[in-house]
Amino acid sequence: MEIINEENKSQEYLIFTLGKEEYGIDILKVQEIRGYDQVTRIANTPRFIKGVTNLRGVIVPIIDLRIKFSQENVTYNENTVVIVLNLAERVVGIVVDGVSDVLALTPDDIRAAPEFSVTLSTEYLTGLGAYGERMLILVDIHKLLSSAEMALVDQLHIN
Repeated sequence: MEIINEENKSQEYLIFTLGKEEYGIDILKVQEIRGYDQVTRIANTPRFIKGVTNLRGVIVPIIDLRIKFSQENVTYNENTVVIVLNLAERVVGIVVDGVSDVLALTPDDIRAAPEFSVTLSTEYLTGLGAYGERMLILVDIHKLLSSAEMALVDQLHIN
């Protein structure tokens, strides 16, 4: 007989900021968090693909989610970080304004994604997380980085 522990129903999210909004991604997809370093720019790629970096022998494409989500006045400072994600068979880095914490959310804490979103297509949202007074936009980062428009990332892999 399997005993279901209520605590096991929660899922942990890494919370990061883009502008004034807080986003959450599944912590299990996160490999590491690094400071933003210069990257090698690749010609003829969209502006949100910053380029690639060499991470311990692995060529990692770097995507700036701030540019992808059409933020204005994107600046790089000491708070800017790269979240290195391990997504199935590839490693990708995403640039964000900062990382705040890791939160465990239960299904009761998560509301369905709205039918509209100003900065992000709702097909990439898993829902909205309510944590106290905070509203968190929960992103299916695997879907976002596997979408057709992101297929360019695959072309950046150097074999």
